[in-house]
Amino acid sequence: MLETNELTKKLRALLHPKAALIAYSGEDDSYEGSYFIEVRDIDENGMMSEGRPVTVEFMNELVRGYSERHSTTPYGRIPSNMLWCDPRKGSEKYVWYNPPQKRMMFFRESLKIANAEYNLPGLIYVAGESWLNIYACKDKKLTEKTELYAAPFFNVTGASVCLGSAKIEKPKDLTYTNLLEYWEKKFWLTEFSHLGGEGNPTISNLVLVTKAAKDKPFDLDELKLLNNLKLKDILK
Repeated sequence: MLETNELTKKLRALLHPKAALIAYSGEDDSYEGSYFIEVRDIDENGMMSEGRPVTVEFMNELVRGYSERHSTTPYGRIPSNMLWCDPRKGSEKYVWYNPPQKRMMFFRESLKIANAEYNLPGLIYVAGESWLNIYACKDKKLTEKTELYAAPFFNVTGASVCLGSAKIEKPKDLTYTNLLEYWEKKFWLTEFSHLGGEGNPTISNLVLVTKAAKDKPFDLDELKLLNNLKLKDILK
């Protein structure tokens, strides 16, 4: 662990003040709501130079640089499997689809299910700011009328996912592709451990259904309809 004075030296070696922004506002009624911002350069001795007005170009560059480093709004090319996206702060919602495939799954030892790759049905994910829902579907070609089924997994109640043991940080480079990968990792790298609050999500015992999907395609007849939901109901 670094001593305080050593840490201070390290910070000083890395960070040097270059400029200061000073904001002025009017105090009397005639100038109420009026603001003026100036920038003062700082020399290597820590002394400020004379102030000069801040230009629009300077502020735009400052805001752009800060936003790129601290933004939580995704950007970039929209993945072909994304069905819906709303990146507005406070209204975040992303919906995307994964076709039937094999994925690695991890289980708590008490379930007596091997950690291995298993065949899955088609899956639809819905993610918000800090939550994830997941649905299963049978249709190979999705339409608004595609029926939604309970996801045949542990750790899911209805469609709501209990996000547990996977410690994964949101990517700093928050493209749409990276955002979807982040949420999928949060789900698939979490250890499956318990049934959700609504009990067995499949027609037969979920342990047996899961084990059967290890060496053959997932049995779609095991899926349960979920509250008569259709794809159009979650695309809003």
